[in-house]
Amino acid sequence: MSKILITGGNGFVGKALIFDLLKKNNAEVVSLVRSYQVQPQVVEQLVAENIFKVDFPENIDVIIHLAGRAHVLHETNENPLVEFRKVNVEGTLQLARQALEKKVKRFIFMSSIGVNGSVTSQQPFTEDALPQPHADYAVSKLEAEEVLKKLFAGSDTELVIIRPPLVYAAHAPGNFARLLKLVATNLPLPFARTQNKRSFVALENLVDFIQVCIEHPNAANQTFLVADQSSISTRELVDYLKQGMGKTPYFVYIPQSLMKLGAVCVGKSKLYEQLFESLEVDASKAQKLLGWTAPLTVQQAIRQAGQNYLKMKE
Repeated sequence: MSKILITGGNGFVGKALIFDLLKKNNAEVVSLVRSYQVQPQVVEQLVAENIFKVDFPENIDVIIHLAGRAHVLHETNENPLVEFRKVNVEGTLQLARQALEKKVKRFIFMSSIGVNGSVTSQQPFTEDALPQPHADYAVSKLEAEEVLKKLFAGSDTELVIIRPPLVYAAHAPGNFARLLKLVATNLPLPFARTQNKRSFVALENLVDFIQVCIEHPNAANQTFLVADQSSISTRELVDYLKQGMGKTPYFVYIPQSLMKLGAVCVGKSKLYEQLFESLEVDASKAQKLLGWTAPLTVQQAIRQAGQNYLKMKE
C-alpha cells in the first residue's frame, strides 16, 4: 500500500481525491493543509500556516501537489504575478526539494491548461504545443513546471505534470458555480447560435486520472493534458445542465460581435472569451500511453452536475 501526501486536501479536488483513495482502500493518506477540517479518521492531517515548509514524514511514496494560489476574482495586489510566484513557484520548489531529500518516488503536480493558452482556433492543444500563458496564474504554473523539471532531472523522483481545463461538479467553485446559479433560473440565455468548442473535465474523471498517474509506470516524467472525451459548445453545456435539472432551456440570439462589445465595455472580456470562444484539448496521449478512458461521458457528468446542484439547494 502506497503512502500518499496530498497538499490542498481541504480543496475542491483534494477532498474528492482523498475520498476516492480511501474508498478504493489502496493508499494511506496524509493531508497537508493550512487549517484543520474534519476528515475520515484514517487520514493523517498535517496542519501548518506555511504548508511548503512543514516537515512531512520520511516514508512518503507519492506527493500530489494540488495546493496553490488560484485565480483571484477581486485582485487587490499591485503586482499579482509576484504573489502567484511566491506560492506557485517558490512554494512548490520548497516542497519539491524536501521530496527530493526524502526520496519520494513520484511527485504529481497539478498545473493548468492555461499554460498552453486561453483560446484555440483550428487545432486543439496538445502536450507538444508551444506554451502561451496569457494570465499571471498560468505564467506561474508554467514557471513551476520548469523548476520542477530542472530539480528532478537525473534523480530517482519521477515527475508527473497534469494540465486540466475547467474542472466541474455540482459544488464547483468560481465561474462554474456562477453558471449553475444562472442556469437554474428561467432566464433566457444568449447562446442560440453559439457553436464554439470547449473542453472540460468532470471532477470524477480528473480524480480517476490522478489515480492512474499514482502508479502507472508510463506516467513517469510525463506531462498530460486531461479532459472529458469530447468538446462541447456553451449552448450544449447549458442544454445538458438544464436536462439534469429537469428544466427546458430558453435561448435567444444576440450577435456575438455585440456581446463582445458589451463585454469589453463593462470589463468582462475574459468572461466573453470563456463563454463564446473555443478552448479544445487533445487528451489522446493519456489514452495511448496509460490506457486511460474517462469513466463518465461529458453528457453524463454535466447532467449529473445539474441534478446534484438542485439537490444541494433543497
